[in-house]
Amino acid sequence: MTTVEFFFDYSSPWTYLAFDRIEQVCAETGAELVWKPFLVGGVFNKVNPSVYQRRENPVPPKDAYYRKDMHDWARFQGLTIGKPSVFPVNSVKALRGAFVAIEAGKISDYSREVFKAYWTDDKDISQDDVLRQIVESVGMDSRDFFQKIAAPDWKQKLFDTTDELIARGGFGSPTMFVDKDDMYFGNDRLELMRYAIEQKKKAA
Repeated sequence: MTTVEFFFDYSSPWTYLAFDRIEQVCAETGAELVWKPFLVGGVFNKVNPSVYQRRENPVPPKDAYYRKDMHDWARFQGLTIGKPSVFPVNSVKALRGAFVAIEAGKISDYSREVFKAYWTDDKDISQDDVLRQIVESVGMDSRDFFQKIAAPDWKQKLFDTTDELIARGGFGSPTMFVDKDDMYFGNDRLELMRYAIEQKKKAA
């Protein structure tokens, strides 16, 4: 079976768009989806500081088109993506929590609620009360959740996936790998990823 690794951070609107479609793409192509939460800020700091330079010195026409493109995709997918009051957001706790959700078999529901809370409902996902509401809404135990995301071994999981993405040539979110070494970056690359998976199936 073809494997798709999905490296994601909740702080990216483009990752929300990719998340909204990736499960369907994997289901339709028969690929196994492997969830890989990572901290995109850690990647920017080490290998892609140009992101911060662009924020400090924006190009207005490019930024205007960037916003248009994002909202065109959102309308196309039936999502609402607003402009969060807190940006950039500290997504560390939410991302550590993603590992807890994976263990509980709730990663899809949890992730959708986290993305929606931040990008649609303008809630600060760095806050415990926001996360608690999300965790309980998807049927997870909030006490267990907060105990785990504060523990050293669960913190380490996020460091490990962040370093792993850097080692494998990644530089942002979302990043997908098909069968370990075929990398795709960005929401708009999902169709290329789908094509690659289908070609593998034909060649098998």
